[in-house]
Amino acid sequence: MERRTFLNFSSMALGSMLVPFGRAIAAEELLSTMPVAAKKALADVALNAATKAGASYCDVRIGRYLNQFIVTRDLNVENVANTESAGVGVRVICNGAYGFAATSDMSSDGIANAARQAVAIAKANAKLQSEPVRLAPVKGVGDVSWATPIKKDWRAVPIKEKADLLIAANKAGMDNGANFMQSMLFQVNQQKYFASTDGSYIDQDVHRLWAPFQATAVDKATGKFRSRSGLSSPVGKGYEYLDARPEHKIKAAGGVATLYTESYDIIEDAKAAGRDAKRKLTAKSVVPGKYDLMLSPEHLWLTIHENVGHPTELDRVLGYEANYAGTSFATLDKWQTKSFKYGAPIVNLYADKTRPGSLGCVGYDDEGVKTKQWDIIKDGILVNYQATRDQAHIIGEAESHGCSYADSWNSVQFQRMPNVSLAAGKKKLTPDEMVKGIKKGIYIVGDGSFSIDQQRYNFQFGGQLFYEIKDGKIGQMLEDVAYQANTQEFWSACSAICDERDWRMGGSFFDGKGQPPQISIVSHGSSTTRFNGINVINTARKIG
Repeated sequence: MERRTFLNFSSMALGSMLVPFGRAIAAEELLSTMPVAAKKALADVALNAATKAGASYCDVRIGRYLNQFIVTRDLNVENVANTESAGVGVRVICNGAYGFAATSDMSSDGIANAARQAVAIAKANAKLQSEPVRLAPVKGVGDVSWATPIKKDWRAVPIKEKADLLIAANKAGMDNGANFMQSMLFQVNQQKYFASTDGSYIDQDVHRLWAPFQATAVDKATGKFRSRSGLSSPVGKGYEYLDARPEHKIKAAGGVATLYTESYDIIEDAKAAGRDAKRKLTAKSVVPGKYDLMLSPEHLWLTIHENVGHPTELDRVLGYEANYAGTSFATLDKWQTKSFKYGAPIVNLYADKTRPGSLGCVGYDDEGVKTKQWDIIKDGILVNYQATRDQAHIIGEAESHGCSYADSWNSVQFQRMPNVSLAAGKKKLTPDEMVKGIKKGIYIVGDGSFSIDQQRYNFQFGGQLFYEIKDGKIGQMLEDVAYQANTQEFWSACSAICDERDWRMGGSFFDGKGQPPQISIVSHGSSTTRFNGINVINTARKIG
């Protein structure tokens, strides 16, 4: 299933299919934990067995992956599920090749057998491998721990309280113009323990949450319908994100919507969504042409994800993802020139896995590398990629970027996108001030459907809310809007970026990659940004 499926909330319930399932458990079992000393003892079993079998390197990941999701439609709860998946994954290098094996048998014998199997696989792979694996060095950190800095553990909040909140949001949307409402609550806790022959024993407790909804309004006379999704972001936080605070609300340019920063008022947003969905039924259909686009962070995150995040994944650049997810136009020869223009000089995009509250924030990646921040696009020039331990030497890096990830204990870790964000503008500028300088434009709030080619170059993006900008003022709501460009053309057209007061993050809770497919999570931040002279089409127009 592709990422865009999740952006089309007519299929929203299918999102639950991609939660890494295990066995169904009672909600009370979510709060149990495994002692760190027990994890370390099991990890040592794997490390010792692998080394004895001939491995020159070994890492072991002991994981307990907990999920709870709640699905509602209108005034009914449709599904509640609590799942647990636990086991051990062992990765080794032997004779210069990788081997991987995993087991849910967490006895000493079961783990030792998995380690020996991983070594046997590596030895078989070595016979076919053209050159040995080269790992960038990592200094062992000993016994350390890291945890998402949550204030309210979602596991301790009664299911009824959560379901009541979703139903209240649905009712608020229906009372304000929506004919149908659907809402969900995804909650994830990953208890991850990493150990390696480098001397690291890393215990991490990771929490994430997302509360998406969709309001749909129907013109019963014509059968026409329009929808508006919620404007929340998936976050690396606890349940406190849903305890809305007034200081975490801001007004979009012209006051056309309420937007959210550190917490989220789902009921307030549902009310607005009901009204917006109904208004979209009679909104003016856009006139195609060239427009200056003013893109809110709630929209721009997805564009960044698709035409910056994915094309700068080094494995994609090297062709490793060609069979499934495509390649990249941002090839090594372009980077090697040190002058390849990705965008305008004011465009600075960076990778990061340390920002609190973001989906990608962890202390260490799944190779035991301490996470950090680094530049990808600097002053409009392509300066770097996203690389793991076995890729770093390809681009002359002395160390990994710390962006290795596996979605489960039984999945092998590989390069996954970190948070990739657009730096805020350096000059003081608010969204309302930005509007004043636009003669003919469109203000877009919220993400929508998209299409992009296999090299992440030519694309088309829709959105949630569209407003006409005319002679420096925001006007009427528009519909049927999508913009088209290529990646270089688009980022080269960037002419203004609001300052850090407007900076905030959106993100993807279900980012797919790899064969077999794995699901990752990633945030993307920006301030409201202007792009001049972008081609806008009318998606309702028919040929012939």
